[in-house]
Amino acid sequence: MVDSAYRAAQRFSTVVGGKEFVIETGKLAEQAGGAVTARLGDTMLFAAATMSKNMREGIDFFPLSVDFEEKLYAAGRIPGSFFRREGRPPESAILVSRVIDRPLRPLFPEDLRNEVQVILMPFSHDQEHQADMLGIVAASAALTISDVPFDGPVAGVRIGYIDGQLVVNPTISELANSQLDLRVAGTADAINMVECAANEIDEETMLAALALAHESIQPLIQLQLDMRAALGKPKTEYTPAPSNAALRAEIDGKARAALRDIIATTTDRGGRKEAVTALKDTLRAEYEARNAALAEGETAFNLKEVGVIVEDLVSEEVRLRIVNEGIRPDGRNTTSIRPLAAEVGLLPRVHGSGLFTRGQTQVMSIATLGTPGDAQELDNVAPENNKRYMHHYNFPPYSTGEAYPLRGTKRREVGHGALAEAALRPMMPEEDVFPYTIRVVSEVLSSNGSTSMASVCGSTLALMDAGVPLKRPVAGIAMGLIKEAGKVAVLTDIQGLEDHIGDMDFKVAGTDRGITALQMDIKIKGVTPEVMKQALAQAKDARMTILGVINETISEPRAKLSDYAPRMEAVKVEVDKIGSLIGPGGKTIRAMQERFGVKIDIQDDGTVFISGQNGAAVDRCVEEIRGMTESAVLGKIYTGKVTRIESYGCFVEFMPSREGMVHISQLADYRVGKVEDEVQLGDEIMVMVTDVDPGGKVRLSRRAVMEGMTLEEAQEMDKRPAGGGGGDRRGGGGGDRRPRR
Repeated sequence: MVDSAYRAAQRFSTVVGGKEFVIETGKLAEQAGGAVTARLGDTMLFAAATMSKNMREGIDFFPLSVDFEEKLYAAGRIPGSFFRREGRPPESAILVSRVIDRPLRPLFPEDLRNEVQVILMPFSHDQEHQADMLGIVAASAALTISDVPFDGPVAGVRIGYIDGQLVVNPTISELANSQLDLRVAGTADAINMVECAANEIDEETMLAALALAHESIQPLIQLQLDMRAALGKPKTEYTPAPSNAALRAEIDGKARAALRDIIATTTDRGGRKEAVTALKDTLRAEYEARNAALAEGETAFNLKEVGVIVEDLVSEEVRLRIVNEGIRPDGRNTTSIRPLAAEVGLLPRVHGSGLFTRGQTQVMSIATLGTPGDAQELDNVAPENNKRYMHHYNFPPYSTGEAYPLRGTKRREVGHGALAEAALRPMMPEEDVFPYTIRVVSEVLSSNGSTSMASVCGSTLALMDAGVPLKRPVAGIAMGLIKEAGKVAVLTDIQGLEDHIGDMDFKVAGTDRGITALQMDIKIKGVTPEVMKQALAQAKDARMTILGVINETISEPRAKLSDYAPRMEAVKVEVDKIGSLIGPGGKTIRAMQERFGVKIDIQDDGTVFISGQNGAAVDRCVEEIRGMTESAVLGKIYTGKVTRIESYGCFVEFMPSREGMVHISQLADYRVGKVEDEVQLGDEIMVMVTDVDPGGKVRLSRRAVMEGMTLEEAQEMDKRPAGGGGGDRRGGGGGDRRPRR
């Protein structure tokens, strides 16, 4: 009997890029603020959005958390960990969480202090339709129909560039042939998030792709509006964050003029910070004294709030000076780049190192080369199972002059590393050209804005110093935006303060031929195509300047690898011979690794990588593998060792573990009476392969080498009837393998 309380799902659908998007709600997770499933192909996500009943006390920020929890059952797999269950989120899940969070965050009320939590997980993953842009739609839909105050909806879409055409929502297999992987989110009016990996796409094509993306999300926006109209919950009334308008007005009158003077006369970061701190201390002392004199029952001044108001006034004055006068806090105009410096080869034992400095931002990148077996194994719902190029980014507290406990890698560090990795990936050499696994670590030594793009530049230096044959150098720059009093200023190379008070952080990386990566985060509702166009144009000019500095430092990758990098060679063997190379239980390959002191990695396609510190040992191992796996070539001359002597001839090991027989008639270019008269066990002789029978038995001729015969001549001579143990071209000693009597 069906329970009368059972609820059927309500279904909403639309078509984007020729594919149906389906959102259902009303059936699952009824106690969440809002819950939906979103489906594209056979990839289905669940999203739930919930807000706490009360505001979180003692904070001055909006406590939003967005978590994408990968479930391997969605792809029909069991986790590979010891516990066989999902644990710490993999980098892929962290990156999806971040890309969903970023377009949602600007659309909540600024004074909201209630906890808002969005949780997403894949119920099904078809290995063709990716979850990230579908996740933005699902999260937005859950918020839109929920009781959570949210000024959405938003939607996301992916754009590819395949065979010269822009493609909406390409599948994973289609993306393998795409020059562009552009992810865009936005509202009905504007774009508010961009994430992109590209293979040198020009600015005009990128702008066209952005415009197509914004056009393509409109049906998804309308779908969510229809859902809200049909079944959306009333939005919950919340208690706004407290503000003291009277105190703000009072401090404004006391401090604004002084702050304006500090900003106009102090261009260095440290001096400005000291001056502002001194003003804060003066004001706090004044209000502390007033608190001490308060009568019983009067409300005391919040000294922390005094400092917050001063910082707000600093932001206002900096923004107004930029849009009204075109002057930035450090005295630059809107298009100037801070002083640049680059160095390579600073660290003695690493494989490659590069130091890049832009103003007070400084990043040291270190490149390490490894074997194919060092590639990262991936255990997630996506079809990709390993990665040979890795970029890791570290942001320690000393880089900003702070001290706080280290608690492992943060989401921001994962995101910045992934962005730099995307920027450099298209310029990496193909595996058949440079078979090494490559890891780059970017250590932020000093930070005053745009460390992620500095890590791109430092990593280009380190990779070229390591001898990695990059196709072209890559550089990156961060653009900013100030939108104030009806005026707009696009800033090149934003520093920390401009990032903090600004409306946009737009990172652009690329070569002298085009863009390889983009990332845009904004704090306002969206940006116009005109702003995007101007930002890309200024970024291109800045990128060319930085590439000039990189080329002056190191114009091309080093021709020789570091002495401390592993020596690597690749051998191609037939797939059906992989088993014999590995040996029973891996015995053969283990013995070779121990004997030569090398590491051997065998790929499924028959490519064998041999690596080690001793180049001569690597070469010997290569020769042995070739000998074990190559077929005997008719007419080829080999140098072999006599391993067995019989009355009718001798056996010669002419390739590792491969023997052939030399008949007595083929031992010399004259008549041989007895095999032992011509060769002894252990002798090395040169022989030609003259025949390989269907069973694999090999016939060799020493005489053909001595007389300089061609294969055809040797085979013709070998067919003549036997005429004695010797053998000359006129008779005797033909091809009979039977012993003479």
